[in-house]
Amino acid sequence: MAIEPLFLNAYFQPKLWGGRKLNTIFGYRIPDGNIGEAWAISAHPHGPSTITNGPLAGLALDDAYKEHPEYFGNPSEKVFPLLTKILDAEASLSVQVHPDDAYAEEHEHELGKTECWYVIQADPGSYLIYGHHAQTRQELADLIHQGDWDKLLRKVPVKTGDFVFVPSGTIHALNKGIMVLETQQSSDTTYRLCDYDRVDAKTGKKRELHIQQSIDVTTVPHHDPKLDITTEQRGASTFTTYVKPPISPFFSVWQWRIKDKQTMHHAQAPYTLVSVLQGDGTITADGYPYELHKGTHFIIPAQIKEWTLDGDMQIIASEPGQKE
Repeated sequence: MAIEPLFLNAYFQPKLWGGRKLNTIFGYRIPDGNIGEAWAISAHPHGPSTITNGPLAGLALDDAYKEHPEYFGNPSEKVFPLLTKILDAEASLSVQVHPDDAYAEEHEHELGKTECWYVIQADPGSYLIYGHHAQTRQELADLIHQGDWDKLLRKVPVKTGDFVFVPSGTIHALNKGIMVLETQQSSDTTYRLCDYDRVDAKTGKKRELHIQQSIDVTTVPHHDPKLDITTEQRGASTFTTYVKPPISPFFSVWQWRIKDKQTMHHAQAPYTLVSVLQGDGTITADGYPYELHKGTHFIIPAQIKEWTLDGDMQIIASEPGQKE
């Protein structure tokens, strides 16, 4: 029996800031259209995606990881380490920060959250909240308690095609008019500093803030990470490395701009996560071709050592890294 890529159905997360572009751009057919997040490759218990093909069809990814470790190289990690999302910010997200592994394990009993964004679409004039101006933790605490956001927060312009790396401890927020593909550690821990006094229509209440936790985990002072983004031309296709260890010990992320037939291998891990953002093509694995289209998400498992991509596609791919 041929080993197949593991194709996945996304788990959709309603968000009060969410829009309708996930339907219009990716054709996901979400009933109410106003979702916010598509957890496309997820084994997190708050929203696991489901395998759609092959002998594991119908299994949630978290169950597949536990019950069939051979597909993932018989890993030592107890939980699937990564999560791929698409976020559609029709309104601005809360200003937030995520903990590192040590703090998250102690206080939340899950992984920390380092993440990154590939900007699929950004309206003209879009910007992110990214980092802060405080020089000491006391200054950080004072400005947060005073609500002096203009003095505290950094605003960074962003455009379609940008890549942004967000280590744990970085104050950040996507703002309205931005859609991203997010690659992150598999964690759902978010500490909110500010939520613009919005009221959740479902509860009739403001969402919880996490002021002390935010002060505890924020990196002070803020430093922009230095990335080493490189691009390689192979035939007509282009391969861009956005981030990899040691800059990010948790994952590597690439853009594959496929324009011709390319033979591929896993880079650093036994399996590879793949999301098609534009175009159409095929993947041939273990002698069998499979169609790929915009909005297709899948995992190339450990048993597939080599595969071929062909067509005209923009792909974001990732693999788990090795912690120090």
